Amino acid sequence: MSTRERVLGIVLAGGEGTRLSPLTAERSKPAVPFGGRYRIIDFVLSNLVNSNIYSIYTLVQYKSQSLIEHIRDAWVLGPTIPSHFITVVPPQMIEGPEWFQGTADAVYQNLALIEANSPDLVAVFGADHVYRMDVRQMIDFHLERNADVTVAALPVPRADARAFGVIDCDAGGRIRGFVEKPASPPAMPDDPTRAYASMGNYIFRTGTLIDALIEARDRKGTDFGRDVLPRLINSERVFAYDFSTNQCPGLHAYEEAGYWRDVGTIDAYFDSTMDTLGTEPRFDLLNRRWPIRSSNYQGPPASIGRALIETSDIGAGVLIRDATIRNSVIRSEVVLEEDVLIEDSIVLDSCVIGRGARIRRAIIDRHNFVPPGAQIGYDAQADSKYCTVTPSGIAVMPLAPLGQRRHRFGP
Repeated sequence: MSTRERVLGIVLAGGEGTRLSPLTAERSKPAVPFGGRYRIIDFVLSNLVNSNIYSIYTLVQYKSQSLIEHIRDAWVLGPTIPSHFITVVPPQMIEGPEWFQGTADAVYQNLALIEANSPDLVAVFGADHVYRMDVRQMIDFHLERNADVTVAALPVPRADARAFGVIDCDAGGRIRGFVEKPASPPAMPDDPTRAYASMGNYIFRTGTLIDALIEARDRKGTDFGRDVLPRLINSERVFAYDFSTNQCPGLHAYEEAGYWRDVGTIDAYFDSTMDTLGTEPRFDLLNRRWPIRSSNYQGPPASIGRALIETSDIGAGVLIRDATIRNSVIRSEVVLEEDVLIEDSIVLDSCVIGRGARIRRAIIDRHNFVPPGAQIGYDAQADSKYCTVTPSGIAVMPLAPLGQRRHRFGP
């Protein structure tokens, strides 16, 4: 990336995440915990920072307090250089009592921040995905083609593309059209079996972005994919960047090339979490050359009495008295009492799992107490009394109610 190009990052982190309920009952989708120590938003922020983009506004809206506190604790850049910041921006309501109405409207409401920073380019990225990406390579592609807008594109089988917004482009990558969840997706120029799905990540020339947002506002358009980009392809140079060509350093041969997941449903979230487990995972969270950064936890290491642990991640501050754990994630400060069995499950922070409990294909949200001898994931009808059960059979125990929350440390 040319050192002459000043890049401002804008992260769209206001997602309500209704399909990820009940994990989003009291937090926004980007704030949902992921893996042994992360939040979903950590992936986009890590990709931007690792790509030397240090000026970042994070636009929040829905149930944002948990996300605000996480960014405050985990993502404070040094104050010595004024252009190095990650700042949370709620709806400013400058033009009236109006929340963000869509992705484009969220950026429009913050045009003053863009103008104050005077960037050459603006990277507008979503906060809801699990992936690694060297954004500099997308910017290089953008500059080499003298593009006004570049859209990150994920090659997917055409049968799967029906669930996405699909990009139609020519052999040079110039976009001719966008089709939302088409029955017959247009194929990639060089591969009739696959189509380009829009990833919701964009690079804009600053002037192009400002003009397009003002025009969209005048037409009451609020969304990039629906209202802004389809009009720009008629007047500007808009290109698709093939995400499969992106090469992050430090990836292992056993990892899935071009790994990217929209973790917008419980099943997708669960499957992506499972993809991080094992000695040769499809997506390895350990990469010293392209780290996924998160909070600096200050508690003790895990303490294990007796345990059989297979293909699992155990967080810091966990206390295991006597348990069998297979293919699972146990996050920080969880207590597992004697004779506990956990298989194919995710236990979020500060839970207590009572003696003799059995948990299978389940997600236990934070601060819960699972009583001694309880069974979760064995009987969908019984689980449905206190859990949300997905069609595939994953039982999700929601965040414990206030006044009933368990804390390993402190009051």
